This record gives sequence, structure tokens and C-alpha cells, in this order.
Amino acid sequence: MLYNLINTLKPWLMENDLFGYFRVWTYIEFRAVMSVLMGFGFVLLLGKPVIVWLIKQKIGDNPEFHNKSLNELTKNKAQTPTMGGIIICSSIFMTTLLLADLGSFYVQMAFICLLWLTLLGGADDWLKLTSARRRPGSRDGLYSWEKLVFQLALGVILGLFIHHYGDTKWGNVGDDDILSMSRSLTLPLMKSWQWDGSHWIPSTNLIILGTWAFVILTTLFIAGTSNAVNLTDGMDGLASGITGMIAFAFMMLALIAGNELWAKSLLVPYIPLSNELAIVSGAMLGACLGFLWFNAHPAEVFMGDTGSLPLGGLLAYIAVVIRQEFLLLIVGGVVYMELLSVIMQVGYFKFSGGKRIFRCAPIHHHFHMGGTPENRVVVRMWLATAALAALAIATIKLR
Repeated sequence: MLYNLINTLKPWLMENDLFGYFRVWTYIEFRAVMSVLMGFGFVLLLGKPVIVWLIKQKIGDNPEFHNKSLNELTKNKAQTPTMGGIIICSSIFMTTLLLADLGSFYVQMAFICLLWLTLLGGADDWLKLTSARRRPGSRDGLYSWEKLVFQLALGVILGLFIHHYGDTKWGNVGDDDILSMSRSLTLPLMKSWQWDGSHWIPSTNLIILGTWAFVILTTLFIAGTSNAVNLTDGMDGLASGITGMIAFAFMMLALIAGNELWAKSLLVPYIPLSNELAIVSGAMLGACLGFLWFNAHPAEVFMGDTGSLPLGGLLAYIAVVIRQEFLLLIVGGVVYMELLSVIMQVGYFKFSGGKRIFRCAPIHHHFHMGGTPENRVVVRMWLATAALAALAIATIKLR
């Protein structure tokens, strides 16, 4: 909104020699940094009032697992207010609204992703709470297949719109280089550009995805990452800390992808206008850092599905737009490990007739039940994510 307002008033500001005072707000790098600070500030402002309101509404969680030992370890978390994702998502929404270019197609799709998954997560949290009040001991939210249907539907919609945007934006102007780049499959160590002696051209090894291959990949990443972050949200500060680090990495990657000079020099796909998503990533980073203020052990509030589903979905959406899905697999290695541990546990339990691989899944509970204090599990997973983020950014140059 600020960016669009300044651009609208630019002729008048220049005429009155005032544009110099506002010029900095037109720079994407400055707005990306400001989005971190603004996202952090909004959470601090909203945090306490929203937590008090949640407590008054008796929106308190009562963690209950199919494991007596784990229930004993988490009994001190009973009645901690949940649905704190309202704070995170409100901060991301307001920060993006103020600082991003609202005319950007990619920003508009980010809003759809954020609102869709926030409503889905909020419905699931609310149903869990109301079912527990009706039937003590019950925690029946949306069924897993119901959540998955909405996540897959969102993935299909975003995949089709992003793919079609390439036709309308770049296909009509005959810029085949950009069109092919926006649909390429970026594999580790693969160059997206090559030098032909006079100028940069797309690599001859570029893998171009067809419509349905692109849509399927988009759908799998959005649904999978959304669920992965949701499963990671099981310890104080775990999901918010990890998601913040991933958001920082993708803020940097979005800035690179949207800058032609940087993208070509680093041999990664150049996606014009995608650098506006650095604002969304920065807002996520700031919101997650601010939420840690209240969510660090012992947590005053949990984010719930209201926060975890949209955080995961937004990260996957940004990765799809800038064509860095495989780097998301690296940076988000910890959250995907959490998802994989649940798949392995459930699959082996059914296959073996009741045996388990882990003490409890997701895997952070396995470590906790093995005697590792909760704080140590959380910090170690933070450190692992920081190392993976550094590795992923380093591989940008290894092509």
C-alpha cells in the first residue's frame, strides 16, 4: 500500500522536490528488511491482547496423545491458549499489505494462499476445541482427508494460475527465455543459464515442465510442506523458530530470482517481479521471531493449525514461484524429516501389526521420550535448520 501510494503520488512528489524523502521505499531490498521489522513489531503489538482474548474465550489446548508417557511429559501445557496463528497471519497480512506491490500477481496469489490455509487451520482448531467441550477427552477436528482435499485444491488452483500467468505475461510478448525459465525444474547443481560467447541464454539442459507436471509438483509441495510444518508444531518454539530460518533463506532467494543480473550471475532461474515475494518472506520471518517472544518455553500461546498450515503453504508457494522446490527440501530438511517419521511410523505400524520404529512420532517426541529435555530438542533442531539453510545457499554457487 505504501509502495503503491508513493508510486501514484510520484509525479506530484517530484514536482515539489519531495520524492527524495520517499525514494527509499521504492527499493525492494529496503522494503524486504523493513518487512522483517514490521512483521516483528505487529506481533509484539497484537500478542498480549490476542492472548488475553483467547484466554477469556477459554480457547485453551489440552494436548492428548495415544501415549501415556508423552501425556505425562506434556501435562504442564494443559490450558495454554492455542490458535495463536491468528497473531502470525495477521502480522504477515498487514505487513505485506503495507509494503508489497499490491498490483503484483505473485503477491495477490500469496494473499489467497495465506487466507485459504488460515481459514482451514482455524476451522480445524475450532472444531477440536468445541468437540473437546462436548465430549471430554475428544479432539475431533477436521478429518485428515478433509484437510488434504482443501490443501490439494489450493495447490491445483495456484499451480494453474502460476502456469497460466506465464502465458499471459511472457508468452504474449514473445519472451521465450523467461517463459521457459518460469516453468523449469531446477535440480541441485544444474545451471539454468549458459554463456554463448556474447550473451546469456537458458541452459540447453533445462527441464521444462508441462502444464499438469507443473500443477502436480505445485500441489504436492504446497500440501506436503503445509502438513510438514503442522507436524513440526509440537514443542515450544520449534515450528516458529524453524519456519523463521527457512523464511530468511527464501527472502534472500526471492531477491536473487527477481533480479536479472543476480540470477544470471548465480545461474539460477530469473523470474521477473518475483522479488516482491521477499516482502512476504520477510514478513514471515519477522512474525515468527515476534511469536517466539510468546511461544518460547514455557509457551504463553501455541500457534495451532491456524498458524502452521499457512506458514508451510506460503513457503512452498514461494519456492514454486522462484523455481527452487529442491532447495526447499534442503532448507526445510527438519520439517520434512518430521513428516517422513510420521509416514514411516504409521506405515510400519500397519504393516507389522502394531510394531513401531520410533517411541512416538513426529520424531521430536521420540527424542523427548528418550530423555532429551524439550529445550535441547528444540535448539538442536534450530541448529540443524540453520546449517541446512547455509548449505542450501552455498549450493547456489555450485552449478
